[in-house]
Amino acid sequence: MAALYEGFTLCGLVQTQNASDSPIQGIELDGDSDHVVVTDSTRSVTLYKVSDQKPLGSWTVKQGQLLTCPAVFNFQTKEYVVVSDNKVIRIWKDEDLNLDKAFKATVSADVWRVHSAPGGEPVVLFQRGAVRLLDSLLSAPQQPIEDVLSEEEVIRWSTNIVAEKQHFVLFTTEKVEYPFLAKGKRCLYVQRLNPNTLQKYRLEREDSGAPPLSFSASLRDKHINLLYLYPNGCVYQSVVAAQGYVELEGVQPLPRSLHLRLPVGEGELGAASAVALDEAHVAVVGVPHPSARTGKDFLCIWNTNFQTLQAGKEMVGRIHGQVWCYLGKLFVPHGKALSVIPYECQKSSLASALGKLRHAGIAVSKSSVAVPSWNTLLHGDQPQGPTKIVETRKSKLSRKSQSAQALTVDQVLELIKTRPVDEVHREVEALVSRGDAQDLQLSVGQLACHLVARSQAETAFYTPVALAQLVQTQCLCHSVCPDLLLLALEHKDYFLCQLCLQLFPDIPEVVTCACLKTFISVPDGDVEMVSLEPDSVSFMEGLVAAGARGGQQNGFSPPLFEEDSCDVNHQPKPPQDKKNPTLQLEACPVGLHKAVLLNEVLQTPYSDNFLLPHLKDLNTQQVILFLQYLQFVYLKYSQDVYTQTPGLRSPTMTQIIDWMCLLLDAHFTVLVMAPDAKGLLSNLQSFVKSQVKLFSELGKIESSLQELHKMKPSKDISQYSIEVIELF
Repeated sequence: MAALYEGFTLCGLVQTQNASDSPIQGIELDGDSDHVVVTDSTRSVTLYKVSDQKPLGSWTVKQGQLLTCPAVFNFQTKEYVVVSDNKVIRIWKDEDLNLDKAFKATVSADVWRVHSAPGGEPVVLFQRGAVRLLDSLLSAPQQPIEDVLSEEEVIRWSTNIVAEKQHFVLFTTEKVEYPFLAKGKRCLYVQRLNPNTLQKYRLEREDSGAPPLSFSASLRDKHINLLYLYPNGCVYQSVVAAQGYVELEGVQPLPRSLHLRLPVGEGELGAASAVALDEAHVAVVGVPHPSARTGKDFLCIWNTNFQTLQAGKEMVGRIHGQVWCYLGKLFVPHGKALSVIPYECQKSSLASALGKLRHAGIAVSKSSVAVPSWNTLLHGDQPQGPTKIVETRKSKLSRKSQSAQALTVDQVLELIKTRPVDEVHREVEALVSRGDAQDLQLSVGQLACHLVARSQAETAFYTPVALAQLVQTQCLCHSVCPDLLLLALEHKDYFLCQLCLQLFPDIPEVVTCACLKTFISVPDGDVEMVSLEPDSVSFMEGLVAAGARGGQQNGFSPPLFEEDSCDVNHQPKPPQDKKNPTLQLEACPVGLHKAVLLNEVLQTPYSDNFLLPHLKDLNTQQVILFLQYLQFVYLKYSQDVYTQTPGLRSPTMTQIIDWMCLLLDAHFTVLVMAPDAKGLLSNLQSFVKSQVKLFSELGKIESSLQELHKMKPSKDISQYSIEVIELF
């Protein structure tokens, strides 16, 4: 059983001058499991945090220079490595800002790829087939590089695999005997390092002579499994031993087995790629869906044991025949976006492959034929007597009657165009309730787009309940129906807005700011009667109800204004109440439900560079009110007045501080000149100073705290004891 979950956009793609070229050279893992390094087809390398769709750093070579292989991460030195203009190796770290000022070394031959993997040193593969370890190459960059390939051979694909202290570099070549037909001989080279051995295999040739569209390699059961896809839809697998490796003389034939046969419809595949997910599942992109109309490209997961389609998702826009698989996520460039699609593969069985494995909460929409036979086959059950058969026939007749009355997706789409709201809501609810996860992924987007389109065309037509049900399926995202959230704002449907902010991972920053501007401007009375998500409301109720007493800010209690304050006018300060010198918590500056909606904005993923320009659209009063709310939540968190209940949806302290910084960056000049903001800015300054002083005091006792960790606890400790520890 396998599933494709709702994906999100990691970044946009810059289209190349040649439409047939992919805008991405490669995607590689970073040392952090949530980071990937994306190299575009021209000059830039960008580090992304996948969970936040947030760029953490970007490096670009000068105009006129080109990156000629994907950047990789050196897991041993924590550095990045890339090659520009075929011969210049560049190495840099996170903190380096200018790629041109980073370390550079020019080698004596053209480089094909640099490969890196956890547990192994990066290796450099040259275009003529030679392989060098990166460190040994950099010790003498101008060392002579031998030619391993013949003059007619060119490398088409390469990778590396680390297997129990053994390091392998694999690459395929094509001997182009007929340049215009591209039907030359193809070989696989397996280069083993330490000790260095090279084995050459001959790939079997298809009758059409067409070259493979893609290769992928994985390590399984101490064997290297090579998977390659041909334009006719055939996916072959070849196996090379990773242990007990014996070098053989000459070119050896590489046996292959037909792993999967994909339906390609009329003609052959153009740009497509296949990658193994586990021993029983393969992800394929650029192949038509068996039940979809022609002209559409899909990302599909196939079960290779039973040759069945397990999950499918349409990829909008041009497919470049590329897919990368890292840590349960598939990375697919298509159209103008790089999409990240989480997936899950479970242990395969005949029941799950045929769609007959029952799961809690999912209605089985297809009845099995010849029940006794299938039960015997799947579960080993013995056929029951006549009573059981009669009951089965009754249930089958009931299911047939229900399915005859239910409308198909196409019928519901037609109904949405003309029928009244109540009927549309009833049919959409029925369709969602009986559809399984795979069917919903293909139909929810269409239903939402049709509902939104009619709502925009007819002001009297709006179906909040149906739209909320579609969003709650979690099969919908902003990029599939970009007008949905804006429509909810227009109709003041704040519950639907909250659902979208919670469940959509790809909301653009301009829409996030539109939500913020609407929420901060709406009167408190207009939202207090709106039904919102219970957990988020419970969190705010607890936060507002917490005692309004002064408390400790992370263990330190600062006065409101310190003696070294940065205020220009130093006037004598009135004597402070010695009984309560700390900051006093004020009431929440906004209503309860408005605060809930603002919290959803705080938890929405964003990119600083894209969000900052749109924040400048807020007026001064809106900014001051939002800062006052952020200050209120910050004080509640930092003064230990409120103990957060686990499981309730709430913003983190980091998110609150990040939003404060962004607002101040966007409006600092205006806030400094605004009389209403003077007290607010002064308070924020005191918060910062108190934190700086706290960390300064903690730094003084850091060494003492480290010594406490080194001390061995006394073994002779009763149920109650007092132990004196002397700190020097």
